[in-house]
Amino acid sequence: MLRLTWVQPEDLIGHELRQAAQDGREPSAVAARWRAAGGPEAPLTAGASPTPASPYLRLLATDLLDELADLPSTLADAEPTDLTTIRSLCPDWPGSGAGGRARAAHPAALEAAWLGRAVGCLLGKPVEKLPLTGIRDLARATGNWPLTTYFTARGVPEDLLTRHPWNRRSATTSLAENIDGMPEDDDLNYPLLALLVLRRHGRAFTTADVARVWLDELPAGRTFTAERVAYRNLLSGLEPPRTARHHNPFREWIGALIRADVHGWTNPGDPAAAAEQAHRDATLTHTANGVYAAMFTAAVIAVAAAPDGAHDVHACLRAGLGVVPPRSRLARAVRHAIQLAREHADFATVVDLLHDTHAATHHWVHAVPNTALIAAALTHADGDFTGSVCRAVSGGWDTDSNGATAGSVAGLLAGSPRALPERWTAPLKNRLATSVADFNGSGFDSLARLTHLEASRP
Repeated sequence: MLRLTWVQPEDLIGHELRQAAQDGREPSAVAARWRAAGGPEAPLTAGASPTPASPYLRLLATDLLDELADLPSTLADAEPTDLTTIRSLCPDWPGSGAGGRARAAHPAALEAAWLGRAVGCLLGKPVEKLPLTGIRDLARATGNWPLTTYFTARGVPEDLLTRHPWNRRSATTSLAENIDGMPEDDDLNYPLLALLVLRRHGRAFTTADVARVWLDELPAGRTFTAERVAYRNLLSGLEPPRTARHHNPFREWIGALIRADVHGWTNPGDPAAAAEQAHRDATLTHTANGVYAAMFTAAVIAVAAAPDGAHDVHACLRAGLGVVPPRSRLARAVRHAIQLAREHADFATVVDLLHDTHAATHHWVHAVPNTALIAAALTHADGDFTGSVCRAVSGGWDTDSNGATAGSVAGLLAGSPRALPERWTAPLKNRLATSVADFNGSGFDSLARLTHLEASRP
């Protein structure tokens, strides 16, 4: 029996109850009704229950999702999704006085950014979903702790692999002994889609344009969590931004953040324009902190992409915070993470403190802790490429996505593929696998040229 995951009401209700508790709604009465009817108390792993719910439980879950959506939030004023209101809350929002969009970064720098994104993603793929203890023990077993290179299964004791198995979907293509080019991953698919949006619709693209490109070029089976729900909503006839809100408990997860790089790469030196572009993309699937994570990332990368900039990762991060409402949960988490990274010489201590703060309340794919971890990794490594990707992945949670974003920023700051250690880039063989459009088999050098072309358009 084929059962679609991340879309059934009974799979979504547990996640929505948790989301409500995080975003200032009071879900206890709804939770009690769900438990009394026999619904599971905790969010279900990967959004899927082992067997279909009864017709009654499914109908009840649908009704309760609607009730939860109508509950008032105490955080609504501090965490809007509307761009005009977001800007009004940001006292450090960058304006036209910042100089506007600079000339495009050199294709070599953009190639380093594409490569950095792929490297970081590939490093994190085999340990995605593993707890910190598993990541650390697997790396130590092969003398690779602190991390300095790709994970390997060679020399890892069988009993350790029994306790902490590699990600089953990724081990065959992402362990050091198995890498043969960049395998397909949503962390690379979405930048390709963003590039298509710009090629077809230009800088003035709308959220509806993003949706059209997705429906034309993105296989539904390559979507997950918020993106899969939004895709379902589009097919059901809903339009943006309702696609992000309707029965979508994943709307503050990391999906919009992993789509933000191209918006930064194509707005060099103009973090405001990058953030606004990322907002139009993100609101197809996300709200509030899920959108802020994308805006933050796009702004960070836009500053890093300025060819004549100081290439200071700390200035990039400050620019990123400038486009996020300062009282939001994401802004507070990022500021705290940066502070921890400055205070502690041992990054493992930073990671432990971040997990103490966020692990009990947030899903491992939620945007708030993952954005904080990325910011901490970049800060602690001072923008160094190897240090950035290794710290981001060693921090756990969404390891491949965090490694990808850290690698994109640090690769861009490095300025050239030649500045990236060959042990990272050689296994990629300048080849990317994807099911998006006609990009399968593309080289990172050709993707950089396409990105440079879009960055150079008026």
